Order: sequence, then C-alpha cells, then structure tokens
Amino acid sequence: MSSDGQRPLRDVSLDGSSDDLDDECRVEGPIAVVTFPMPAGVVFDWHTHADHQLAWASMGVLTVRTERSAWVLPTTRALWIPAGVQHETLSEGTATMRAGYIDPDHCPVTWTECTPIVASPLLTELITYLERATDADARGNAMRLLLDVLEPAPATAVDVRMPVEDRAREVAEALAAAPADCRSLAEWGREVGASSRTLSRAFLADTGLTFGRWRSLVRLRAAMVALAGGESVSNVAGQVGYESTSAFVSAFRRETGVTPASYFRAPR
Repeated sequence: MSSDGQRPLRDVSLDGSSDDLDDECRVEGPIAVVTFPMPAGVVFDWHTHADHQLAWASMGVLTVRTERSAWVLPTTRALWIPAGVQHETLSEGTATMRAGYIDPDHCPVTWTECTPIVASPLLTELITYLERATDADARGNAMRLLLDVLEPAPATAVDVRMPVEDRAREVAEALAAAPADCRSLAEWGREVGASSRTLSRAFLADTGLTFGRWRSLVRLRAAMVALAGGESVSNVAGQVGYESTSAFVSAFRRETGVTPASYFRAPR
C-alpha cells in the first residue's frame, strides 16, 4: 500500500510482456499516475485496463495501437484510452510513458473511443503533480482540474499493419527498416520473386491499404519518431525518402492536417 492509501500498480517488466498491464491493474482511489521508462523496442503487448488510461510520453515517442487504429504520440499529444479497450503500447526509440489510471466510477468523461489529447503545459504539470501528491483532498482537486482541461487534439491515426503474405511481408519489413528506399513495386517484385500485381493485391488484402498509401504511412511514422527526437525537418525529409523538404512538409500536412512544426510545437 502506498503512502496515499492506493494500491500501486505492479512493476512492469521490459521484455515485451503485458502481464502487469492487464485488466487486474486496478487502482484504489480515483486516480493513480505511474511512470514507465521504455527503452527502444519495448512493447507492452495486447491488454486491457479496468480503469480509463491517459497515456503521455514525457520523453520520446509512444505508439498506441488498438484493433482498428494506431497513434504515434510525441510529447505534445496524449491519448485517452477508455476502460476495456484492448491496446498495445510500444516505443521505437527511448521513451518515458507517464500513465494516469482513472477509476470510471469517479470520472465524468464519457468518451467511448480512444481520443488524442493536447498535452498542454497545465495538463502535463497536473500529471506530474498527481504522481507525487499524497493529500487526498489535493489529489481530488487536481484530478477534477485535469479532467476539465482535457482538450481533443488533431492527431492522425497511423495504422501500419504488416502484410501476411510472405513476399509482401519481406518487402514491408525492408521498407520499415529503410523507409527512404524508393524502389517501385515492380522492382521489389524482382527482388522477392513476385509480380507487382501479386504484391499489390497482397498489400491491399492484408493491410487494407494500397502499397503507395502503406509506404506513405511508414514514412510518416518514421518521420514522427525522428522529429520527436530533435532531428531537423530537412534532415528527416531525406531520411524517409523525400527529395525535398517542401515535398515532405506537403506530405506531412496531407496526412495530419498541419505542418511538422505545428504538430510538434508545445501548446501554450
């Protein structure tokens, strides 16, 4: 039992296990905040929570996937995950997740879908405060204020599923590792021993996306991780396969509705 009378969440292993993040991780009291250091490549595999979760990367980038969507979350975005929604959380680079767990019985928020949230300075300070505060009345006041300032944010769901068909998956894995590779589907077909038509059908059947759309999202995901790590827009443009910075900015705006600078700018 912690000093504020709450049962702490169990320690989470960093070997890809989600045993400590399942729906038994229930807090006593209306809210608990826990920090999870996440070295590159850590995956908290598919699980649910009996509490609502507010997931925020205080450092680095998180990816949260549900059965229908995926979100890449820099430090300027958080994600509201309703109780009972199955999801997995991963970090492609080094990250730190601060997660708030809110008892649904004490929560006026009624969102039934995962909702991206603006990680404003006030919101992030409240998350930090709630992790260390021990006075019950102060914690209750802070929780109510936190819930009042939740503001939905424009954030693109970046759902990059891997194809199942062996040759298409070989192409996909190569592009995920090197998103700047600009070979056409016909060139990839010669590489893996399949026609471009076969690969095209496999991508569409297995991922729900055309090959071109799939590659654009892979590039977007890689770009978000690099930008969140402090890389310049011009450097990232080349790293993910665009011939010019302006072409990359245009592609980023098409997918997210805003420029990279706006997406990663800390809210006032």
